[in-house]
Amino acid sequence: MRYLHTMVRVRDIDDSKRFYCDGLGLKEIRRYENEAGRFTLVFLAPEGQEECPIELTYNWDPEDYQGGRNFGHLAYETGDIYALCHHLNAMGYTINRPPRDGRMAFVRSPDGISVELLQAGEALAPADPWASMDNTGSW
Repeated sequence: MRYLHTMVRVRDIDDSKRFYCDGLGLKEIRRYENEAGRFTLVFLAPEGQEECPIELTYNWDPEDYQGGRNFGHLAYETGDIYALCHHLNAMGYTINRPPRDGRMAFVRSPDGISVELLQAGEALAPADPWASMDNTGSW
């Protein structure tokens, strides 16, 4: 298991970068814009700690973030997403977004924190039971 990032949703990238970069001293290490999904991801990290970024997610369509919706998720990379999801499921945890694509899944902590699980390297080949499972609840 390897820590990847923490995601927070922001209303204004420039205002947020002023706080995180100018205020806290983080540096922008990468940016991804998705026109079809209508969002921008900006990854920031302390100098020399690029492996521990915060992901600022800017959704192009306005949204009122209430009830903690601005905090997105923790993200971890795993060597076998199917084995990890099976293990968590066997422990009684619901896989809210199954790894149908062999690449990504979401599960919630007992306190409701959303945790993204990502397959290290290339996605695994789609496999049942995951490939045919529907999403459960919110993630």
